[in-house]
Amino acid sequence: MNTLRPRTLRAVVSAVCLCLGMAAASAQTARVPPDREQLERKLGSTATLIDSSTAAKQIEASGIREASDRRAKARELHAKAGEALRAGDLEGSAKLLDESSRAFIEAVRLAKPEQVADAKQRTDYQARVESTRALLEAQKRIAAEKNQARAGETTRQVEGMIAEAERQAQAGRLPEARRSIDQAYLTVKAAIGSMRGGETVVRSLNFATPAEEYHYEIDRNDTHRMLVDMLLKEKRGGGTDAMVDQAVASAAQLRTRAEAEAARKDHPAAIKTLEESTRELVKAIRAAGVYIPG
Repeated sequence: MNTLRPRTLRAVVSAVCLCLGMAAASAQTARVPPDREQLERKLGSTATLIDSSTAAKQIEASGIREASDRRAKARELHAKAGEALRAGDLEGSAKLLDESSRAFIEAVRLAKPEQVADAKQRTDYQARVESTRALLEAQKRIAAEKNQARAGETTRQVEGMIAEAERQAQAGRLPEARRSIDQAYLTVKAAIGSMRGGETVVRSLNFATPAEEYHYEIDRNDTHRMLVDMLLKEKRGGGTDAMVDQAVASAAQLRTRAEAEAARKDHPAAIKTLEESTRELVKAIRAAGVYIPG
């Protein structure tokens, strides 16, 4: 299911307005004998509206049974309007088309676009919660293998972030909950990457070439940078700012140097430089009060 953008919502509203315009126009001309050519055009445009318009797709995406049932009713009435027109019953065809339009309008209303968007947010949020919990279990196993004395500190922090995200979600504050769970996800992902410490701790993690390992280190560095951008914006303050800024600036310089080394195909050197860059980011994260190994 795709996230509804403002443009999509405007299109849905426009489609509803089109339906209302059709019904209003028909009501105003009810005393005038229907024109076959106009009815044929309306029959075609109503078919497009019911079957392939943005509003129709919105109804499908909603998964709301009542909305689908009203759309099915609109289709049924539209089919009967076509039969009446072919039989020469212009009055009957016009009436059935109006009823079909009204049924479709009701289907769009029942679809409630805002509820569809909310459902998508909840689905995405829950998927991130599950991913974070899975990473947290992996972090615990790796910490035990590596005998990381302070790993429990990271675990408790991540568990606290997850708990806060769940409280926010239960209160209906999904955007806040998503930010909190994203912070937890990045924190535990960074912790796992940092526990690597120059050796492979995930048995399935094997690098065929230095270039492949370089790309792994790029991803690890990106994770730490995202955590700095997201987490430290809320936690920075007081005397930590200068230290954090210095570490972040150093990390950026080292990242630039690593990319230049990789461009020269000197991947072993680039890997070492990236590891230095990531260690600087770890310093920044720790300075903000979030412990991750590294």
